[in-house]
Amino acid sequence: MSTEPPHRPQPVGRTIEDVFEEFLEEQAKRLKPAGLRKYKDIIDLLRSSLNGYAYQSLDPEEASLFDRLYGARGDAHREFCEIFGPEKICENVGEFLGYFMVRKVMCGKDLKQAAGTVTQKLGRWLAEKGYIAAEDAAEVVGRGTTATRDLPAAEELARMLAHYTDSMPVDTEDVIEDHFLVTAVEPGKLHLSSFIDDDVMVVPVPRCIRCISDACQAGWSISGAVGRKGKRWHLLEVWNVYP
Repeated sequence: MSTEPPHRPQPVGRTIEDVFEEFLEEQAKRLKPAGLRKYKDIIDLLRSSLNGYAYQSLDPEEASLFDRLYGARGDAHREFCEIFGPEKICENVGEFLGYFMVRKVMCGKDLKQAAGTVTQKLGRWLAEKGYIAAEDAAEVVGRGTTATRDLPAAEELARMLAHYTDSMPVDTEDVIEDHFLVTAVEPGKLHLSSFIDDDVMVVPVPRCIRCISDACQAGWSISGAVGRKGKRWHLLEVWNVYP
């Protein structure tokens, strides 16, 4: 009695890598060399983000396919972007803009702003080509629009906070290193909630013409360290700000 071999999921016909190449080829027809280089830089970063992290969101069948092809040797080896289709861009663009561009990319405000701009353009282009649904494209474009504004602002806030903590060191006890959610902002004060527990800490920040509390927004998060001196909490170190 013969039995059919078990079904093994296969790579999609048109992969993320394919659409990245097509997208850049079309942009090359309209962009000047400097602009095209920036587009290529952002697509390279998006590719790195997808190849490095997007596998974590796969369902069991997709994960099986990824493990088989990623673990293959030689010419059979495939990266994430060579296995899955452009719909996976939509599912993972939030991590690219909200985590990867903040935590993994050391760059200035201009490139971070460009990440949002290129994401917007890519989202519209994918919809025009019929590679993703209109509602998915709208989400990609929306995230890109927000990132164009918020990524440079968060980078500037991180710079301001780091300068403040470096120039105003405080000897404290009960040091906590964590990600802290900004739950509220007042003039000269940030209300922070540790991801470890739900305690809210109010930390002072300087008042000035372009003060930190003006630059910060509730809902953003800060990675760094806080410490307590007496009954007051103080920022000790700031590593990144996530919009």
